[in-house]
Amino acid sequence: MSTSHNAVCRRCRVEKTKLFLKGDKCLSSKCPVERRSYAPGQHGRIRRRILGYGIQLREKQKLKRYYGMTEKQFRLFFTRAESQKGVTGENLLGLLERRLDNVVFLAGFAHSRAQARLLIAHGHFQVNERKASVPSYVVGREDVIVFRDQSAKRSGLRDVVDAHKAKTIPGWMEVDRENLTVRIMSLPTRADVTMPVEEHLVVELYSK
Repeated sequence: MSTSHNAVCRRCRVEKTKLFLKGDKCLSSKCPVERRSYAPGQHGRIRRRILGYGIQLREKQKLKRYYGMTEKQFRLFFTRAESQKGVTGENLLGLLERRLDNVVFLAGFAHSRAQARLLIAHGHFQVNERKASVPSYVVGREDVIVFRDQSAKRSGLRDVVDAHKAKTIPGWMEVDRENLTVRIMSLPTRADVTMPVEEHLVVELYSK
């Protein structure tokens, strides 16, 4: 699993939008984007006009950082989306939403996508009764994700789940917090992606 050692909140400030990389901190008054809504660095307050390639690049970087992916991983997902029928941009967002680490985070089983990736890599989850340790695994309709028996008994992991009891769950998944289970009821659509992104700009960037 690839790891980035860059300051997490700095990435949000570069993109000038919340990427929700720090869990609950992103929803509090301590969020750096709320306190300093300009790019980091000594020239961060200077307004620069971005055109053409720069706009496309920022959209791609924003999407890549939101889901916590490397350039190589993101490119592989784009290639897969491009090979599917339908609109490439919407296919890409659908695949990204169905990443196992994203599903675990959206279900409220982790404070952030980064923590979800760590839990998955350490073997705390099963998909369809089989151990899953690849955060980028793409779930499908009727897949069932559950904490492994030994992991479910850990008080620390249960505390994480309890901390997100009030979290709104997307309509395409069903969450049983008592049994620590997630069932994929349907595939996510473009309307299910809440992040403000213009995916057609990403398609234009890779189509050059």
